[in-house]
Amino acid sequence: MLNTQPNLADPFAMLIAPEQVMNAVERSDRLARLQRRVYRPLDRPWIPMKGSAADFDTAIDAEPEVPDLSDDAL
Repeated sequence: MLNTQPNLADPFAMLIAPEQVMNAVERSDRLARLQRRVYRPLDRPWIPMKGSAADFDTAIDAEPEVPDLSDDAL
């Protein structure tokens, strides 16, 4: 006999029978008891940006290059 009811614990059940999965989620007592919190991104960064990207690029370009001392370079 072929079982037409999908197992809701199956990770592919949402693809096979999305209506049944959503109905099970809505009826779930455990999910209803979860605490809900909404987290929103901050309007400004915690670490203030100093200078510009051009200043950073200039500082990096001014640093001396470190020679490659790997075995391939010898």
